[in-house]
Amino acid sequence: MLSLPLVSYVSLMSVTPGPNNLMLAASGVNFGFRRSLPHLFGISIGHGIQVLIVALLLGWVMALLNDWRLLLSLAGCGYLFWLSWQVWLAGAPQARDAVTPMSFIGAAAFQWVNPKAWVMVVNTSLLFLPAGASWPQALWLALLCAAINFPCICLWAALGDGLRRYLSQDGARRVFNGTMALAMAATAAWLLLDELTLSGVL
Repeated sequence: MLSLPLVSYVSLMSVTPGPNNLMLAASGVNFGFRRSLPHLFGISIGHGIQVLIVALLLGWVMALLNDWRLLLSLAGCGYLFWLSWQVWLAGAPQARDAVTPMSFIGAAAFQWVNPKAWVMVVNTSLLFLPAGASWPQALWLALLCAAINFPCICLWAALGDGLRRYLSQDGARRVFNGTMALAMAATAAWLLLDELTLSGVL
């Protein structure tokens, strides 16, 4: 099952900008790489669990997504707006003590309302699992995806951590966090608009 197309697809989907990676860059700047590790492991392990469940229950998941797609998108985009606000607050010196890195559970749970994660997981299951795949095949795919995903997303937390010394002044960090917060909010707004258009609401 391990193949160059699988490695390429999962790597590209993992390393390209998206909600997870924007949050990781901001976490690296504000908390450093080490304090962002629970966030990193939560994403990769949560991704692996999501791949396993989707791969095992693909037909049911596809029906679920069809019925609940708009609700899941609204929840995911709403959560992204809230996270954008938290990143914005991380740039304010008086509010920084109240902001903490995302937890392992929080990061793992976020994958279930992350639109990019759903696209990635469903496509991976459709493209790289044979029809009627057994649970060992689904488990192996899930483990491979988590293993490929982890070093890719580490790059974003490491990038943020590398920027910390350049953003040590409150003003510079506030500008960075504001930019990241606006990028996340814009991503959420774009995803929401796209989903509302596809659903015929707009």
